[in-house]
Amino acid sequence: MTDVLRRGRASLAFSFLVQGVAFALLVTRIPAIQSRYGVSDALLPVFLAAVPILAGIGSVTTERLVKRVPPSRVLRWSQPLVLMALLGVGAGEHMAVLGSALAVFGLAVGALDASMNMLGVSLQRAYGRSIMLSFHAAYSLGGIVGASLAWVGAHWDLALWVSYLPVVLLLMPAALAGSRWYADRREEAPADGIKAEAGAAVGLRWMLPLCLVMTVAYIGDSTVSNWSAKYLQDVLGSSEELATVPYNVYMVTTLLGRALGDVGVRRFGAVAVVRAGGLVAAAGFAVVAGAPGAWVGMLGFTLLGLGLCVLVPQTFAAAGRRAAERGGPGASDAAVARLNVFNYVGFLIGSPLVGALGDAWSYRGAMLVPMLLVLVTLVYARSFGTEPDRYGGVHERPHTADVGRGSNGL
Repeated sequence: MTDVLRRGRASLAFSFLVQGVAFALLVTRIPAIQSRYGVSDALLPVFLAAVPILAGIGSVTTERLVKRVPPSRVLRWSQPLVLMALLGVGAGEHMAVLGSALAVFGLAVGALDASMNMLGVSLQRAYGRSIMLSFHAAYSLGGIVGASLAWVGAHWDLALWVSYLPVVLLLMPAALAGSRWYADRREEAPADGIKAEAGAAVGLRWMLPLCLVMTVAYIGDSTVSNWSAKYLQDVLGSSEELATVPYNVYMVTTLLGRALGDVGVRRFGAVAVVRAGGLVAAAGFAVVAGAPGAWVGMLGFTLLGLGLCVLVPQTFAAAGRRAAERGGPGASDAAVARLNVFNYVGFLIGSPLVGALGDAWSYRGAMLVPMLLVLVTLVYARSFGTEPDRYGGVHERPHTADVGRGSNGL
């Protein structure tokens, strides 16, 4: 394995970690942000919905942008924008500043998520074995770090900018320094010019199952992040302190599942891993819905972390591989950017869906809806697998580099 690939993998993993920290610092301090700017309860959902909508726009824009510049360059400059926007959220005083900072954050996050996963897919192709889950494990670790830092800020009643500034000052130069080792794919002229032109426009029909799985995965994820504390306290009768535990447990099990998931893909194949993840996640929602008390409920959220954690990385990997088979690396990038939009679609649907069903029916019943939705992964699991997607053993490709140079030479 070349040093270019090793450095590229390490620097990209660090970018995933930085993104996890930044996103967690934003979403876990929403009450403090609301208080600082005097955002009403009626207006808050508008601000929260605007971020994923703009992120979707940023992802679609990135699809067009990477036709002219490499994904590494998009990632190199979108990550500092995310960190600066985070600091802007913490340092501003007027509603206009908050709106502007969140707009920049959303657009930059969309570009960042898309370009990170583009590079992850191309690196996995170069390695010839599953490594995509390891990048998302780094994101989960960053989320845990960011949530812990947010807890420290809230515990000591620190101003938002005081909490955010040291993080930005530390992570921004580190991310910029690491960006010199990002590894892009090597562009090779296709033998058939018509195929190259067709590959630039990735059709959506074959992607629909993957888009649906991505949406369902984020409906499940947003259900946990937005409703786990309320569910444990209001439905299962836990204390306020204990109600904060399920999301932390979910994040830890997500990290563990992703850290070990690549081994499972290499051994059993992506199809089997996705099916297992869907079954475990559905079992988790069933346990949560039927839990007699708080501790059984936490067992359900633990299962959810182990099940949902494998779906998103494998969906990106499958989309990138299948698109590359049809049209080359450029088609792979376009597929990843389009698929990434459904990340935000799921986020937008999940929380309001569970809330509306909980108010109109019951929160126990509401948990059964994402349970049924996640079972969609069993129906479409075959979309994740052709023989080349089963890495390891006789299926492992030679370690030839689709990724041929560091981005610092671009």
